[in-house]
Amino acid sequence: MVGAFAVGKTSLVQRYVRSIFNEKYQTTIGVKIDQKEVLHNGKPINFLIWDIHGEDDFMKIKPTYLIGASAYFLVADETRAETLQTAVKMHDMASAVTNNAPFILLVNKRDLPKEKEITEEQLVELSQKGWRIIHTSAKDGTGVEEAFAELTKYMMEESQ
Repeated sequence: MVGAFAVGKTSLVQRYVRSIFNEKYQTTIGVKIDQKEVLHNGKPINFLIWDIHGEDDFMKIKPTYLIGASAYFLVADETRAETLQTAVKMHDMASAVTNNAPFILLVNKRDLPKEKEITEEQLVELSQKGWRIIHTSAKDGTGVEEAFAELTKYMMEESQ
């Protein structure tokens, strides 16, 4: 999970791993690792999910956090347009470090449509470049299970 500061990375992980959402903001310092076992085509897959601290003007993500990643999520907050720009920039770094590992852009906070700043035109432009995009809400669970299932499928396709 990589993205700008306060886009909902930790909340998405908590929704997926523990089926919970906490209104209280939790700053991630460094990396928080969670684990979840899922079945894919009848085979168990053990996810190690690295929730990496958010990137902002003062703190940059260390590329070494991504070495060995089988896949990654880029996370943007649809109520803050600049977080999409951060995600695009982080993709360039992550793609190089992971040798083009599969990724999906999660546009989070779907539950706040009146505050939306990221435009459909911006997302169409990225999808035309081959980006997979899923709208999510850690708060109400929209798209979270779908996102992890899609990334699992994408990883398995790439590994064959």
